[in-house]
Amino acid sequence: MKSLLTVVCAAALLALAGCNTMKGMGQDIQKAGEKIENAASKK
Repeated sequence: MKSLLTVVCAAALLALAGCNTMKGMGQDIQKAGEKIENAASKK
């Protein structure tokens, strides 16, 4: 029972870390897109 709880907690932590990573990557992509859009509008 104790090892099952450990596995479930580890899986939950990995899932949460993955969500934060994807959110950060999405924000980076959005910022890059904004810079490209600004550069295109200046020309």
